[in-house]
Amino acid sequence: MTRKLLLTHIDVPGIESFDIYRQKGGYRSVEKALKTMSPEDVVEEVKKSGLRGRGGAGFPTGMKWGFLAKPEGVPRYLVCNGDESEPGTFKDRFLMTKIPHALIEGMIVSSYALGAEVSYIYVRGEMMPQIRILEKAIAEAKAAGFLGKNILNSGYDLEIYIQPGGGAYICGEETALLESLEGKRGNPRIKPPFPAVSGLYGCPTVVNNVESIAATVPIINDGGEEYAKIGIDRSTGTKLISASGNINRPGVYEIELGVSVEEFIYSEEYCGGIAGGKRLKALVAGGSSVPVLPANLALKTAKGELRLMTYESLADGGFVTGSSMGSGGFIVYDEDQCIVRNTLNFTRFYHHESCGQCSPCREGTGWMEKLLQRIEYGGANMADINLLWDIQKNIDGNTICPLGDASAWPVASAIRHFRDEFEWHILNPEESQNRNFGLAHYADPLVPVS
Repeated sequence: MTRKLLLTHIDVPGIESFDIYRQKGGYRSVEKALKTMSPEDVVEEVKKSGLRGRGGAGFPTGMKWGFLAKPEGVPRYLVCNGDESEPGTFKDRFLMTKIPHALIEGMIVSSYALGAEVSYIYVRGEMMPQIRILEKAIAEAKAAGFLGKNILNSGYDLEIYIQPGGGAYICGEETALLESLEGKRGNPRIKPPFPAVSGLYGCPTVVNNVESIAATVPIINDGGEEYAKIGIDRSTGTKLISASGNINRPGVYEIELGVSVEEFIYSEEYCGGIAGGKRLKALVAGGSSVPVLPANLALKTAKGELRLMTYESLADGGFVTGSSMGSGGFIVYDEDQCIVRNTLNFTRFYHHESCGQCSPCREGTGWMEKLLQRIEYGGANMADINLLWDIQKNIDGNTICPLGDASAWPVASAIRHFRDEFEWHILNPEESQNRNFGLAHYADPLVPVS
């Protein structure tokens, strides 16, 4: 049975309220940190834990905190990135809805560690129910003495504010988020300077994901070394996974990093297998911005090793035969799904969400959408596949922020692994409208019997 750290009390009635959360041990980490630890001690525990950013990049959280500049007389800020907009990802929304005080508690501990006396939670504008839930949780925590002036007689002051976003995916990028928080158009900044040196209002700032901040609570409660015992190698602790697609049990799951992809898909503890008893065709392991994997590479690496739910194993083989943990948006495709149509859906999203600042992304995403539209609905020729490949290649790595990369990687992997399907669409435009390419056309579709 998976050990749960964030979702331990998720099914307790009333856990979203301060009183019930407190009864279940809530805010112990705040008491421990403010009464018995220095800010440096908290940072050190997070470093010991091996916690890596849960928003997509997977950068070590403690190391990121260690980069924060500390000039005299200049305020520092912690900004929580709750602008969850990645297609296929909904675990942060779940956490904010079901157990909001876990985030508020993590915000207090993390703000204390960073020396921030004002912190912000930036929430996607469409998530108004979650914004109201968090505002209520902040008010409850403040009434109980865990926010405001001289928290727990420690001499530490902290205010937390909720900022609704404008509904732009681009504001999930940390510098675009900061621009939006300052009241400007949400365009990514050129780096350097990095936010740790010049972030919100030109002051040193740390931007962390909702899950990353919530994870500091069990780290401080139990100690960084205990947290690091969970997981495998540099993939420590637990991870929230948003599971969707053609599975029997879609939802949010907390896993110990290191469980196999096969177990996660087919175990009754998690996804419960492919819906309708069908076969696995492909997998998007970490949200729409990561490469799609065919069934054989989804369950085993190119070396023949079991593919694990870890940062290292999912990335094994690079983006040629591997993928990425990303934001944990786990999307399963069964044998009847059309790769071309799904790639078109992703590309349409990235074209719509591009801020337009960089020419490769602004023009390239639109061009890719038009080509995929032709391939899916007729009128394309074989040269269009090569053209599509060239366009994604010229976007990848040539933009200020990762949205360009995010738009290119799904297209590149779809062509790399499923080129026959693209060609079939072009050669059979009428037939492709009535049925999908199917799994039978692919050699060795690795399907487990478990």
